[in-house]
Amino acid sequence: MEKLIPVINKLQDVFNAVTSEGIDLPQIVVIGSQSAGKSSVLENIVGRDFLPRGSGIVTRRPLILKLINIPSDGKSKETDSSIEEWGEFEHARNKTFYDFSQIREEIQKATDAEVGTNKGVSAKPISLTIYSPHVLNLTLVDLPGMTKVPVGDQPKDIDRQIREMNKMFIQRPNAIIVAVTPANIDLANSDALQLAKEVDPEGLRTIGVITKIDLMDKGTNAVEILTNRVLNLKLGFVGIVCRSQEDIIQNRPIREALANEKKFFSTHQAYRNIAHKMGSQYLAQTLNKLLLEHIHHCLPDLKSKITESLVDAERELQSYGDPLYDERTNKGGLLLSILTKFSNDYKGAIEGKLTDSGAKELYGGARISFIFNEIYVGCLKTMSPFDGLELNDIRTAIRNATGPNTALFVPEISFELLTKRQIIRLLEPSLQCVDYVFEELMRIVSQLESKELLRFEILRTKIVEVVTELLNECRSPTKQMIENLIRIELAYINTGHPDFIGSEGSINQLVDEKVKEKEVEIRRKMEENQRAQAEAEAAALQFQQQQLNQKNQGKQPTVPARNPAPGPTANPRGTVSNPAPVPGPSIPTTAIASAIQGKVGSGQNGKAKKKPSSNKRNSLDSVPINIKSEGPLSEKEKYETNLIRSLIQSYFNIVRTNTQDTIPKSIMFFLVNQSKELMHNRLVEKLYKEESFDVLLGESPEIVARRKAAKDSVSKLKRATEILNEVRDFTFK
Repeated sequence: MEKLIPVINKLQDVFNAVTSEGIDLPQIVVIGSQSAGKSSVLENIVGRDFLPRGSGIVTRRPLILKLINIPSDGKSKETDSSIEEWGEFEHARNKTFYDFSQIREEIQKATDAEVGTNKGVSAKPISLTIYSPHVLNLTLVDLPGMTKVPVGDQPKDIDRQIREMNKMFIQRPNAIIVAVTPANIDLANSDALQLAKEVDPEGLRTIGVITKIDLMDKGTNAVEILTNRVLNLKLGFVGIVCRSQEDIIQNRPIREALANEKKFFSTHQAYRNIAHKMGSQYLAQTLNKLLLEHIHHCLPDLKSKITESLVDAERELQSYGDPLYDERTNKGGLLLSILTKFSNDYKGAIEGKLTDSGAKELYGGARISFIFNEIYVGCLKTMSPFDGLELNDIRTAIRNATGPNTALFVPEISFELLTKRQIIRLLEPSLQCVDYVFEELMRIVSQLESKELLRFEILRTKIVEVVTELLNECRSPTKQMIENLIRIELAYINTGHPDFIGSEGSINQLVDEKVKEKEVEIRRKMEENQRAQAEAEAAALQFQQQQLNQKNQGKQPTVPARNPAPGPTANPRGTVSNPAPVPGPSIPTTAIASAIQGKVGSGQNGKAKKKPSSNKRNSLDSVPINIKSEGPLSEKEKYETNLIRSLIQSYFNIVRTNTQDTIPKSIMFFLVNQSKELMHNRLVEKLYKEESFDVLLGESPEIVARRKAAKDSVSKLKRATEILNEVRDFTFK
C-alpha cells in the first residue's frame, strides 16, 4: 500500500495543474440521510475529530476535503516544531490551523457567513486541506444530509434543494459514490442508495457503507447486506462502528475508537469471518485503491482531454507571440509585415481567396455581389415607370406643352419632362448602394482579426482609422460618378435608341389596343342582340298562346309588350278615360308634355316662357387661382395620354437597364478596386514611422498577463502528461 502514496502524490499534481473546463477529475463523494453517520465515517478516515456536530442539518455546504500524506517527520511551515498534522482553508490561505477544534469552528463560521444561521443550505463548497502522515492522499466531498421535513426557519423545499445538490455532484461519471446508510433501517428506504441508483443504475461506481452496526437489535445482524446478498453493488458494502455519544462527550481519541471498532468485528460471532473487510481503516484503504483504479481506468479519456487542453494552450500562447526586443529594426520589420499581411488579407477577402471552407454564410466579395445583384437590381425591378404619375399629370403636361393653341399632334416636350421626372427616381437607390458597399468593406476590415492585431490593440485601432479615412475618400468620387451618370441620362433623351418604341410604334400599339377594344365591344353587342332576339321570340310565343286562349273564350287578343305603360283610351261613348293599361310601346310623360307645349305654344293649356330678368348683369366668371385638369377624359385626351404612357414605359426600361449595369461597375472601379490598390501604400505612409514603433507595437498589460498565464498552463499540462504516462505504466498488485 505504501507504493500507492508516491503515485497519488504525483496524480495530485495533475489535479492541481488541470483547471480547464470539461476535464472531470476522479473524486469520492459521500452522501446519506441526515444523522446517517457521514461525519463519523470521514472523521474515522482522517483520524481526527474536526467536523461540526449537533441536531438537525449540521453540514449545510459541501465540504471538499483534501487529504495530503506527509512524512512523519514533517514540520510546520511557520515554525520549526515537529507538528505532524494541520489544516488549511482555501478562503483563508494565509492562516494555518493546528488545533482541529479551530478547524471545526472555522467550518461553522464559513457556513454561517454564506447561508446564515437559519439552517439554510448552499451549493458553494468549503475547501479544506489536511496534511497528516496518517492519511492516504484522497479527495472526499461531504454533502449535506438528505432530509424529509423542514424544521425551524428552513425553506419549505429544503428536501428538494439538498437532493438536487447531492445529485449534481454524484452524476459526474468520474465520481465514486459512497452511500452511507444506518444499519437500523431497511435498505429499500435508504435515501442514499435510491439517489445513487438514479445516476448509477448498474451500481458500477457505488460503494455502500453500513453504519451503527453495533446498535442493531439483539438477535439481528447485517451479514446478508455486507456480503452483497440483499442488494448487489459491484464495489460491495463495508460495515462501520460509529463513536458513541459518550465517547464524543468525554473527548476520547478516535484512534481508541478505531481500536474498539476492530475488536468489535473480530470478536462478534456474526462478523468475525468477514472482519478483515470491515471497519474504517479498511474503508480508507478500499477507497484509496478504488480511486487509484478509477484513475487508471479514466486515464485514456483524461489524457485525451489534457492533450486537447495542451494544444489549445499552445495555440493561445502562439497567438500572443514572443516578447518584443528593443532593437528598432526588429520592430520595423514586424510592423511592415503586419501592414503587408493586412493589405493582402483585405484583397483576399474581396477576391474570395480568404474564405473558410466550412463557412455557412457569404463573406467578403460574395456579399458585395449579393448587394449588386439581389438588393440593388431587385429594388430597380420593383420600380414602376408610372410610380407617382397619374393620368391627370400626363394630361396637364400635354396641355401645358401646347400653350394657348390646340395642338394637332402630341407635343414631344411633355414626353421629355415626364420621362426625366421618372428617371431622377433612380438616383436615391443608386447612392444607397454605394453606402451599402462601403459598410460591407468596413465589415471586412473589422473581421480581419489576425493574431498580430489582437496582440497590438493600438496598432489595430490606428489601422482601422487609416482604412476608414481611405474608404471615405473613395466614397466621395464614387457618389459623384453616380450622380453624373444619372445627369447624363437626364441631359439627353435619346428617342433614336434602337430599343425605343418610338411614336410610330406607340401609335401602332394604340391602334392594336383600339382594335381589340372594338372587337370586345362588338362581341358584347352581339351577345346583347342575341339576348334581345330571344326575349322577342319568347314574347311572340306568349302572344300566340294568349290568342289561342282568347279565341276559345271569344275575346280579342291583346298585343304583348315588354314595357307596358299606362295611357289614355277611348270608351264606347267617345270620352277619354284611364282604364287598365293596354300593353304596347310607351312614351315618357315628360316627352308628351314637351311635345304638347311645343305645339300649343302660348295657348290656353301652355305656359308662357319667362323673359330674362332685366336686372341680371352680363359678365364672365372670375378666373380661379389654381387651375387643374379635372373631369373625364375625352377621346382625344385618352389617345394622347396612352401614347405618352407607352413612350415613358419604353424609355424608362432602357434607362433602368443601363443603370443596372453602369452603377455596379462605377462602384467597383471608384470604391472597391481603388481601395485595394491604395491600401498598402496608404498604411505604410501613415503608420510606418520610426518614432511610432514603440507606441504602435506596445503590448497592453492584459496581453502580457495572458501570455504568462498561457505559458504557465502549457508548462503544467506538459508535466501532467508526463505524470499520467508514469501512472499508465504502474502495475496494480
